[in-house]
Amino acid sequence: MPFNIRTIGVGLMTATLLSGCATKGALRRGLDAQTQALAQERSERIAGDEAVRGEVAGLRTELQGMRTEFGAKITALEEGMRFALPVNFAFDDSNVRPEDQAALDRFADVASKYYGGSEITVAGFADPSGSARYNKQLSERRAESVRDYLVAKGMDGSLIRTVGYGESRQVVEGAVRDEPGAEKNRRVVFIVETKNTTAVQPTVSMAQF
Repeated sequence: MPFNIRTIGVGLMTATLLSGCATKGALRRGLDAQTQALAQERSERIAGDEAVRGEVAGLRTELQGMRTEFGAKITALEEGMRFALPVNFAFDDSNVRPEDQAALDRFADVASKYYGGSEITVAGFADPSGSARYNKQLSERRAESVRDYLVAKGMDGSLIRTVGYGESRQVVEGAVRDEPGAEKNRRVVFIVETKNTTAVQPTVSMAQF
């Protein structure tokens, strides 16, 4: 069959048009897929933001509850949170008192729920009765006693360290034994370190706590 220039030209034009249609179709499909992916990403981001806001609101409620129910003093630090709970000790004793268990239970719940994976320091203190060396050892035993209690409540013991400061940093200077304020010197304080963790941080000022 003899070649016809017109026939060849028409064929080339048809092929070009078909190729162009295929290219446009692929481009359209690609754009549609990209649009869907962006929409999905936006939806997930919105859902994630709402979840974070919900967690922050929940944490704020929990902190306010600890303040109202137990008189806790909670302070935001540069790399964590400081919890001063009314957990005190009898004179020359390191056992957790029954009346302090509810506050410790609440702390364990909040720390486990909102600060999972964070390192926690339990700092123990003593009143100035007795020698400085003995008071330091007593404050260490108090911190360890609280640590053991928290571990028994399900917290990860490998993330809880203890330290004793003895009679330093007294709340009521010089108060000992049964003197007014002496019990406040026999206490523990918690430092929750949130640096490099996924712990939830409240976005509101902690001054009210």
